[in-house]
Amino acid sequence: MATALLVRHGRTTANATGLLAGRAVGVTLDEIGREQAALAGARLAAVPLVAVVSSPLERCQQTAQHILDRQVGTPYASVDLDLTECDYGQWQGRRLTELATEELWPRVQSQPSAVVFPGGESMAAMQARAVAAIRRHDAAVEAEHGPEAVWVAVSHGDIIKSILADALGMHLDLFQRINVGPASVSVVRYGASRPSVHATNTDAGDLSWLSKGIHAGDAPVGGGAGHEAPSTDDA
Repeated sequence: MATALLVRHGRTTANATGLLAGRAVGVTLDEIGREQAALAGARLAAVPLVAVVSSPLERCQQTAQHILDRQVGTPYASVDLDLTECDYGQWQGRRLTELATEELWPRVQSQPSAVVFPGGESMAAMQARAVAAIRRHDAAVEAEHGPEAVWVAVSHGDIIKSILADALGMHLDLFQRINVGPASVSVVRYGASRPSVHATNTDAGDLSWLSKGIHAGDAPVGGGAGHEAPSTDDA
């Protein structure tokens, strides 16, 4: 299958002030977030992307544009509502310090599969729609561009954590063990028999090895040789 790169949006004004932005409009990248998104774009500049799919929220579209701006070619760009932020309902717009005192908070931390946000979405439904969207886009990319194609999905922290949990075969109740920082890049490939996770939560380092594709096949016993190290020859 093709290779999916999961990119979280850069830091926002809400992140910086400890607010749960949710699906609120007008939440944009702050100065640090723009720098983070620009770095993600620079890291992916050496990777010929065939598509960049984004959540419809401004912070994700801004991050996606930084990625698109650094591409030599012209990847197909689109928006998918199924990659949008979780509907936090009545929690949206409130401070995290305040939410931490809510009766529901401990369940969000330890049993998210049972959580339904008041007036909002369940975390299980969030994961189901997000995973289905990623697999749908991945299959479409491979059908059009072949198994060596690489594409990007720009989304949100909880969305990406839930996708990674599914790819790792983890129960949703364990997904809080996964960290996904602003503008981080995670790498997933959906093979014929199972997904494989090649990187999570990377916010620095060379990604040019992705331009050579990730070869399908059985997992190597003993770990294999890995990908080639980036060249240090400036000549």
